[in-house]
Amino acid sequence: MQKKSTSILDRWVSLLTIIGLLVVWELAGQFGLLPKFILPTPLQILQAFVRNSDQLMFHTKVTLLEAMVGLSYGVVIACLLALVMDAFPLFHKAIYPLLVITQTVPTIAIAPILVLWLGYGMAPKIVLIVLTTTFPIVVAILDGFRQADEDTIQLLRLMNASKWQILWHVKIPTSLSYFYAGLRVSVSYAFISAVVSEWLGGFEGLGVYMIRTKKLFQYDTMFAIILLTSLVSLGSMQLVKWSEKYLMKWKYIGEKK
Repeated sequence: MQKKSTSILDRWVSLLTIIGLLVVWELAGQFGLLPKFILPTPLQILQAFVRNSDQLMFHTKVTLLEAMVGLSYGVVIACLLALVMDAFPLFHKAIYPLLVITQTVPTIAIAPILVLWLGYGMAPKIVLIVLTTTFPIVVAILDGFRQADEDTIQLLRLMNASKWQILWHVKIPTSLSYFYAGLRVSVSYAFISAVVSEWLGGFEGLGVYMIRTKKLFQYDTMFAIILLTSLVSLGSMQLVKWSEKYLMKWKYIGEKK
């Protein structure tokens, strides 16, 4: 009961802090402390959001589709890579450094090359999203496999259990929470990569729309796009959390009390 009360109090503190910052921001703009042509007030951003809602929704659908398709491919590839790397240590040693290298190259440097190779369609966006979302999930799953209880694995081996049975009954259940931790990171990466790739080449999407509004000096609309991108990303992360609670009910039993 005390834990629940503390959680509710923390949420209220966070909410009041955000509201306080927005009020200070709005007042600073109204009193001329912040130049409105560079940093619009929250009210101006909200008005731009309502005024351009049709365009925002259209471009959001494009970016959302790119992010979800790329993330889906990234999850499948990451799971397959983690399974193969766990089963074959030599493959792990060969592939892991390459995965690390893909994370050291800036996204904004890869995007133009992919556009040059694959054109201005959806393909380069999806490839870039796959590159940025695969690594966190692979690392998370492999960490989960390493945390599997060795005594339980040894017991199953003594009972002549196959590698598949050990994987299914011990390693996968142990790695589920780690998988979701990596997935939450990858979801946010997916939207960031989609927007960045749209900046550097494309005809539709929030990134393209943001560049257009910037060139037209419509900074209130640009901030509305940034806000919408954040909201969509946060909403997707919340969906991941809900699916985790649904599939791993035992982990959240204590929270219901």
